[in-house]
Amino acid sequence: GHDHDHSHPDGRIISVETDVLQKNNLLAQRNRGYFEAKSMLALNLVSSPGSGKTSILERTLNRLKKEKDIFVVEGDQQTTLDASRISATGTPVAQINTGSGCHLDAGMVNRAVKELNPPDHSLLMIENVGNLVCPALFDLGENFRVVIVSVTEGEDKPLKYPQMFMSSHICLINKTDLLPYVDFSIATLKDFIRRVNPRLECIELSAKTGEGFEAWIGWIRQNQPS
Repeated sequence: GHDHDHSHPDGRIISVETDVLQKNNLLAQRNRGYFEAKSMLALNLVSSPGSGKTSILERTLNRLKKEKDIFVVEGDQQTTLDASRISATGTPVAQINTGSGCHLDAGMVNRAVKELNPPDHSLLMIENVGNLVCPALFDLGENFRVVIVSVTEGEDKPLKYPQMFMSSHICLINKTDLLPYVDFSIATLKDFIRRVNPRLECIELSAKTGEGFEAWIGWIRQNQPS
């Protein structure tokens, strides 16, 4: 008969996952304490691949680099292409290749920040691996999580990846310059966002034209610890 116990492997997998997350959260708290002690603003940028994280980052850096010390942690599974684009703005960047890993974790960020050695009152922008599933589970110690959606994606992203939208503090809706050419309703997206996280603030912008960046840059300035 079929009477042997199947519960064992699953139980073990779950406890290993819990262990990994607990270890991560301890390190995230350490990062958070470090950022707080140095009056830093740390932002964790998350999105699907191709939603324009790096382009938003480039324009943000070019707008703010004269008034702030900015440092970037660039997470990517394989290439250093994004890090090269960031370096071109003159911003110090620590590249983390996660290999098969689909997210950054607090330990990686901890090591990268030690390498960057940012001064007090600086802005740290962390570009996470392009994925809306795994990064939702891993706290990096950031002050704010910024989720980016572009109008070339489906409006149903918040319903498909509720965990990410629930754990984010602000949503950037990118590529608004393409709205005339795509079948996308910002009203529908916002309605879905409200169902998942009514407190999530949204800013519509275009990394290509710069439209909407005043609001985004204003949000960063407003949230920088004094």
